[in-house]
Amino acid sequence: MGIPGTLPTRISASTPARFAIALLATLLAILMARTTNALAEGPAPYLWAIGAVAFSAWFSGTGPAVASLILALVATDSWFIPRAHSLRIPGALDWASLVAFLFVAVVIIAIGQANIDERERLRNAAGELEEKVRKRTGELDHANHSLRQLTARLLNLQDEERRRIARELHDNAGQALSALAMNLGAVAEDLGHLMKTAGVVADSAGMVRQMSDDIRTMSYLLHPPLLDEMGLAPALKWYVEGFAERSKIAVDLECSKNLGRLPREVETAIFRIVQEGLINIHRHSASLTAAIQITWSGSQIRLEIRDNGKGISPEMRHQMESGGTVGVGVRGMRERVSQLGGSLEINSAGPGTGTCIVVRLPAAEMGQAQEAAKAAR
Repeated sequence: MGIPGTLPTRISASTPARFAIALLATLLAILMARTTNALAEGPAPYLWAIGAVAFSAWFSGTGPAVASLILALVATDSWFIPRAHSLRIPGALDWASLVAFLFVAVVIIAIGQANIDERERLRNAAGELEEKVRKRTGELDHANHSLRQLTARLLNLQDEERRRIARELHDNAGQALSALAMNLGAVAEDLGHLMKTAGVVADSAGMVRQMSDDIRTMSYLLHPPLLDEMGLAPALKWYVEGFAERSKIAVDLECSKNLGRLPREVETAIFRIVQEGLINIHRHSASLTAAIQITWSGSQIRLEIRDNGKGISPEMRHQMESGGTVGVGVRGMRERVSQLGGSLEINSAGPGTGTCIVVRLPAAEMGQAQEAAKAAR
């Protein structure tokens, strides 16, 4: 049920009410002229009538203003012109007053009508503008929704492609290189009497083993099999140990004991965010330590990545807070978190204070998702 409008609004919406207000205002003006001394003759009654007509034109509109004018003429003739001369205006002053009254009244009514037309035009224009804004807003919301769906699809395709490439490298190239290393080892044994040749073959076998290790490492970095086979915690432990060995950055990893298995997209998103966060620490922070903490409360999963490096400059912080251009890695993290309905914060008090990345993902339905993930695996 709608809220009733104000009294002026209800009056302006009713034609009888507008005519009643105009006639009442005219009668009141005539009575005021009647009760005022020294106004029985001359142009003074017309001044009161002009006020009533102006009020009627402003408040009630053209029709009630015309009715007010007619009533003013009839009342003036009846009350202010002597009965001996009723309907026969004898003096030049009376004629001038009447003509001036009619002229001013017509001008006021015309101005009032023009004002009403202008207000109506403005209301129509405002309504059209509001409709256009509403339509454009709907189109923009639809475009944003489509963009988010496209981004999610691209991220999923990227993860699937990484998984496929990792599997191909591990199953095909890795096995072929292993067989080649075995063959070269056999050749080295057969050519043991040729020391120089054996040394070259041994060096080649070492290079093949190194290439095999590099391909295996690359395959694991693209998509670690542990993430699918064992879950998030073992995969993160493996990655953190390898990262610490390669970068010489001491990384402290702490996972909640009740973390368990999560849906594939959640495990993939957390793993990629940790991966990107550690890469940014290695590239930009100059920190010698890093800490990763994953906790699971009853309502959310919380991921925190902290370092003790250079921190974020005020210019970069202002750019990030104002929605300016940031790195591809940060945009990727934000998109992954957004697709899962979570939030991402990047905090830094200033240069030299380190940086802290905090990710919160809703976990209200993670328990059911865990059971579904176990059944799928």
